[in-house]
Amino acid sequence: MKPETIREWLSRRPFEPFLLAMSNGETHPVKHPENVIVLKTRLIVGYPETDQVVHLSLLHVNSVKPFQAA
Repeated sequence: MKPETIREWLSRRPFEPFLLAMSNGETHPVKHPENVIVLKTRLIVGYPETDQVVHLSLLHVNSVKPFQAA
């Protein structure tokens, strides 16, 4: 996936939480735009509520879709 695609989702106003679907079947919810750093070939997603950070390759992001919290 191109970094511009992620940046477009992050810049939407009002912000709409979204889900990153990875090629290995993992999903990563993005609940706030400030929780993601978009680099040239990678994403860094932070989860403040659990103090965790994941590093994701943009090559392995299959799709981005709206996230509906249950």
